[in-house]
Amino acid sequence: MKRPNSTQDAPRARGRQCLPCTACCQGWLSADVLGHHMRAGHPCPHSKPEGCGIYSERPQVPCRTFICSWLVDDSPLPDWMRPDSCGAIVLLSMRWDDEYVISAVPVGPTIPDRTLTWLKDYARQHRRPLVFYERIRTDGRYTGLKRFGFGPPAFRDKVARHSADSGLDEMRLFSAGETPA
Repeated sequence: MKRPNSTQDAPRARGRQCLPCTACCQGWLSADVLGHHMRAGHPCPHSKPEGCGIYSERPQVPCRTFICSWLVDDSPLPDWMRPDSCGAIVLLSMRWDDEYVISAVPVGPTIPDRTLTWLKDYARQHRRPLVFYERIRTDGRYTGLKRFGFGPPAFRDKVARHSADSGLDEMRLFSAGETPA
């Protein structure tokens, strides 16, 4: 079964294109691109204001394989939920621990209230847990992420336990077949 979030052959939403959004290229997700490590505060060196400077030569992993849920065909995310507009990169069906969850990573320090409210309402309506993050800043630099869970109390407790054990410092950009810890 194919999951509509990070598979290289996931269909793109009709009429939706990445550009002008480049949130995943700006380092809000961590990845290695042609020997360059991007992370919060350190975007891909090939990312330009108009888009990818090496678009036709961009690598398969992670650039061609990663597709956020806003781009997926029949995405339930409204137009305003494009990552650069809503302030979050959203994956509606991400494997986390032992279940599928909604995952939202901020484009910036935190996910804006409007976006987080929409995601919590969606999670509640679809009975799917939500894992979301806030960035930790130390001396003006992003130094890690704090993980939160929204859903049943047992799920929130599991997220809290997992977060205490993981020492999470960045959220990696995952491709087909990969599963985050």
